[in-house]
Amino acid sequence: MSPSDRAATLFYQPNGFRVLTPGKFVTCAVSGEAIALDALRYWCVERQEAYASPDLATRRLLGGA
Repeated sequence: MSPSDRAATLFYQPNGFRVLTPGKFVTCAVSGEAIALDALRYWCVERQEAYASPDLATRRLLGGA
């Protein structure tokens, strides 16, 4: 399996993220959908989670998911 076929492992930081394991995407912590790394805009540093949209991030942070 090549890095482009699998999920990446990231370390989320306040102003970006660091790739720990190469891959093409990460998985949204709420919806489970794949998020391409170049489209990743929303994450939580404290929970080390990625989100597919601002609505899903808000839902998770308010305890709805």
